[in-house]
Amino acid sequence: MDNDPQRPEGTDTPVADAYAQNWVDRYAPPAMRPYLRLSRVDRPIGTWLLLLPCWWGAFLGAASAPDAAGWLTVWIVIGCGIGAVLMRGAGCTWNDVTDRDIDDKVARTRSRPIPAGQVTTRQALIWMGAQTGVAALILFTFNWAAIGLGVLSLALVAIYPFAKRFTWWPQVFLGLAFNWGAVLAWTAQTGSLGLPAIFLYLAGISWTLFYDTIYAHQDREDDALIGVKSTARLFGENTDKWLRGFLVATVVLMSLGIIFALAPLADPLAMSIGLAGAWAMGWHMQWQLGQLDIDDGAICLKLFRANRDAGLLPALFLAATLFV
Repeated sequence: MDNDPQRPEGTDTPVADAYAQNWVDRYAPPAMRPYLRLSRVDRPIGTWLLLLPCWWGAFLGAASAPDAAGWLTVWIVIGCGIGAVLMRGAGCTWNDVTDRDIDDKVARTRSRPIPAGQVTTRQALIWMGAQTGVAALILFTFNWAAIGLGVLSLALVAIYPFAKRFTWWPQVFLGLAFNWGAVLAWTAQTGSLGLPAIFLYLAGISWTLFYDTIYAHQDREDDALIGVKSTARLFGENTDKWLRGFLVATVVLMSLGIIFALAPLADPLAMSIGLAGAWAMGWHMQWQLGQLDIDDGAICLKLFRANRDAGLLPALFLAATLFV
């Protein structure tokens, strides 16, 4: 574990794994910086990883029912974008509240606002409630089935921070929460939950196991010392084999979702474009495996962040099916 002294309480110190010279540290009012850091606004990759499954569901749902596509799809895409910022912020704030006695023991997380003394637990909880409330206003613009799914997702968000205390597979719980947008956005677009959305959801969970295992290797030694479980610790030197399996599962499950959604349209061009997106994502994940060194934290963080591009590929291809 890092032996550097903890940061003095109340100091306005950037979080260790934030992007250098991010806009929060440079331009945000000093009073707002701790709250924006709680929401990980200075680390936008998590927002992308939450948003992209929403876009998969919205675009595939629109492609499967062309008559329902249009301004509804545009609003779902925009609404999910705003909602992803807010709900990722609320979820991360809750995570920091529940992990406040762990974060000060891990080198990468001891600079977070609560262990660094920049905000109190009460202030963090109020901030979490404010973000959730605004996100709810967006959710209520969707149909009732999607609203119900959105409310159900809160249980997954609440449970996730505790998963690493009782299971070696906390990444599964992260995947269950982070990819819920695939079924929610599909339902908002089509009016009901369908099998293609379930396949997208499962593909997203497999993808989350892939990228968050890479991410967790940064903290493997600290986690072992304090007894926190993760797939990184579980897989160890066999990580490459497990990640390859998650890669294959992601591509196969996403491909099945696309096939079940688009086959009834009898449009081979749309089907080909959609499947090309799934395979492009698989190619990107394979590239990551070629770069991976689980003992190099900087490379793990770089590859984790690269998953924005991996998840964006099928989103773009699925969006393209709307124009053929």
